[in-house]
Amino acid sequence: MVNRISKALRGAAGAIALAGVAAVGAMGPSAAGEDGFNDPVISTQNSRTIRGERYIPGINISPDGCEIWVMDDGVEGYAVSRVTPDGRPVCRDVNVCGTLNTDQYFATDSYRISPQGRANLQSFFRNGTAFGYIITGHTDARASIEYNRTLSYNRANAVAAVAQSTGARIIDVRGYGEDFPVATNTTALGMSKNRRVEILCVR
Repeated sequence: MVNRISKALRGAAGAIALAGVAAVGAMGPSAAGEDGFNDPVISTQNSRTIRGERYIPGINISPDGCEIWVMDDGVEGYAVSRVTPDGRPVCRDVNVCGTLNTDQYFATDSYRISPQGRANLQSFFRNGTAFGYIITGHTDARASIEYNRTLSYNRANAVAAVAQSTGARIIDVRGYGEDFPVATNTTALGMSKNRRVEILCVR
């Protein structure tokens, strides 16, 4: 009986999640209010997905490109409408379609995007053809792990806010700090390559 109820709930919640993914804004840690953004656009990182007594699903993309909705009570499922004849979900392609050198878009220790950087991003997202975007922030290895994760998250969220202002669909926002370097952190050049915000296109 419990399994039947759980399956029915998953089906109903899946339809709600798929219909409302673009309009849902998840609550998360407040940015410092430096540029007027006090809440993240949407994120499964450090987020609460319940307001009052109404469940709000979070949407994530698995490594194989499948959309997954997750409710606060642990119910989850694939948020896809396309399946193979044998019932397997047809997932989307995910690839890095843009990399921002944060030294060019942000001042040191800041997540306020420069006016020129904002214009460049608006043009990028207005001309984009992706189904949605995942925005990830990265830093070099200076400062503490927690500080770097917070800074990278705030910068990624600032980029996501620009994207959303153009009508682009933001699926997730993540701040990885220094966890995924693309170059050495022992040279100035290497650290500058690690200070980046990546835009992943979901197609």
